[in-house]
Amino acid sequence: MNRFLILMLLPAVFLAGCSPASPAPTSASVELTVAAAADLQFAFTEIGELYEQETGNKVIFSFGSTGQLARQIENGAPFDLFAAANISFVDDLAKKDLVLPDTVALYARGRIVLAVNRDSGVSAVTLEDLLSEKITHIAIANPEHAPYGVAAKEALISAGIWEKIEDKIVFGENVRQTLQFVQTGDAQVGIVALSVANVPEVTWTLIDDSLHNPLDQALAVVASSLYQQEAQEFAAFINGEKGRPIMQKYGFVLPGESISTATP
Repeated sequence: MNRFLILMLLPAVFLAGCSPASPAPTSASVELTVAAAADLQFAFTEIGELYEQETGNKVIFSFGSTGQLARQIENGAPFDLFAAANISFVDDLAKKDLVLPDTVALYARGRIVLAVNRDSGVSAVTLEDLLSEKITHIAIANPEHAPYGVAAKEALISAGIWEKIEDKIVFGENVRQTLQFVQTGDAQVGIVALSVANVPEVTWTLIDDSLHNPLDQALAVVASSLYQQEAQEFAAFINGEKGRPIMQKYGFVLPGESISTATP
């Protein structure tokens, strides 16, 4: 059975142990520190604000490349919750007892898009369009540590054009920096997360998900957290009735949904 289909049942089990879905404010509020993949910046910022309003707890986000955040956790960074852009990083940390295995849960599947700077003077709606001589700089997240960069490279390889355009590629440290390259015109086009693509400076086209491995995104409570219960409550909030609509708004495919039923 597909790993996504198996694990998409976990949030329901996870939530059952973390009721109520929207925890009531405690007498003493806490400050949670969340390590979150860069593709989550818009969605999680909105979810965090809502969570703070409803609970009185504060959420501080550290957004970045999933691989770099995982290394920070390995080096003892004081995070309470880790939300990765690929479940493999969470699984690796669980094997090292750095996150709590029973809190591992899928929260989304990501999508990638071909983004074009509106003022670049170029047009690109298919990956093959990247072969154009008018396109000289193509931004993707660094596949050495960014799952969205891995997916971008896989899609370009599947399209049969990676080697033909490799000398045009510029790497962002994460998917948000990659988008910024396109926004500023430093790169005319880029491959970025759908969740961050709705910005005024770019137009975008969804890339066929069959061209790359699934971006199954998972979270887990960090084992060294001093606020494990509160971290579990925030994870439940993300996967609950308040968080899911926000994740949907930013184009994520949620546990229990299929690509065909999700609406960007």
